[in-house]
Amino acid sequence: MNQSKVLLVDDDHGLLKLLSLRLEAADFLVETATSGRQALGKLEAFHPHLIITDLRMEGMDGLALFNAVQHKYPSLPVIILTAHGTIPDAIDATYKGVFSYLTKPFDSQQLISNIKSAIEQCYPTMEKVNEEESPSWRSGIMTQSPVMEELLKQSQRAAQSEVSIFIQSESGTGKELLAQAIHKVSPRHKKPFVPINCAAIPDNLLESELFGHRKGAFTGADVNHIGLIEAADGGTLFLDEIGDMPLEFQAKLLRVLQEREIRPVGATKFIPVDVRVISATHTDIDAAIEAGTFREDLYYRLNVVMLELPPLSERREDILLLANHFLEQLRSRSENCVAKHFSPEALEALMTAPWPGNIRHLLNVVEQTAVLSLTPVISEVQIKKALRDKTGEIAPLADAQSEFERSYLVRILQVTQGNVTQAARLAKRNRTEFYKLLNRHQIKPKIFRHD
Repeated sequence: MNQSKVLLVDDDHGLLKLLSLRLEAADFLVETATSGRQALGKLEAFHPHLIITDLRMEGMDGLALFNAVQHKYPSLPVIILTAHGTIPDAIDATYKGVFSYLTKPFDSQQLISNIKSAIEQCYPTMEKVNEEESPSWRSGIMTQSPVMEELLKQSQRAAQSEVSIFIQSESGTGKELLAQAIHKVSPRHKKPFVPINCAAIPDNLLESELFGHRKGAFTGADVNHIGLIEAADGGTLFLDEIGDMPLEFQAKLLRVLQEREIRPVGATKFIPVDVRVISATHTDIDAAIEAGTFREDLYYRLNVVMLELPPLSERREDILLLANHFLEQLRSRSENCVAKHFSPEALEALMTAPWPGNIRHLLNVVEQTAVLSLTPVISEVQIKKALRDKTGEIAPLADAQSEFERSYLVRILQVTQGNVTQAARLAKRNRTEFYKLLNRHQIKPKIFRHD
């Protein structure tokens, strides 16, 4: 198991050093801060599993730090250290959500016991999940965003329960990947994960697909058919785009969730099912309830735990990580892909783009530019063209000249099929000068040669 990370916050340098030594001896990874504001600055880089803070500090005190942490990282446990005179304040803090408090002087073993208890309760899978049985549960989700890390912590905790989970997010953010991760880290990870896109199944086939049907139930029903809900028995049922489910079918789904049984089309008996339901949508369910197109009682049954998956525009630190990952994936699948990396200007264009289509949109842009690129470096112009940039901005003269030069070199190498001597002659430049131009734009003549 990886070391648990603890952030210690105290303006007493001596106590901070002593606590650090004791916790490191107990195999915790420790980071320290001498003020509440310094602690907030270290949160995003260190990603602690737990914060231990003194209650009384100059400037931002321990309670103010706790309030700031709760606002952004609600699942991060906090332990407060307090003197005898401030015990009432510490007790009050526990009502507000502080995990526990200890009075000074305190026993080191008691502190370590409290830390282990907090981590076991807040991150149960760190202790309980066998890595061989549930390897890399979040491996499909690439991120270095604190917002996403907090979401994954909440997901990990929610996965240990049997309650229904509702994922709210825009299209293209990776709702199914998150649902799969929750399934992998849940006690049901050995059983099936069955995804259903409610918007992709025609209304007249929805009941048969989800509940199954018996032979002869309708024209074309030549054999018994097991529905997707029964196929997910013991595991996880993922209902994507639940907001697009027809109103008349919502009552039937509600009954399944309440009674935990289904009746296939054409059958006379009910079949018990045991499924954990994760649902997701990009639509505004509150507005749909208001409009009468989504049942409020079904919504409350589905939305026991709400997870809000952030759009790509709110996790921009992940853009370059994902773009380079997608490019590497494409290179590994295609021998014809010559693109190896993005120019600095292209990276800036990726970082500042609005990404209305989120991660799916980013993948499309990377694939399009990589497939069409004739050089190892993907340029800013290629990115902006793939983004369908319609700003109408006039490029600086130096950029325009550079792009013309690149296009000219590519065109002349295409004509000469990569023959540098012939290309230099047509350009009326000597070979040395022509090679310098190619190196400046990182163009390799061999990719234009035909066998």
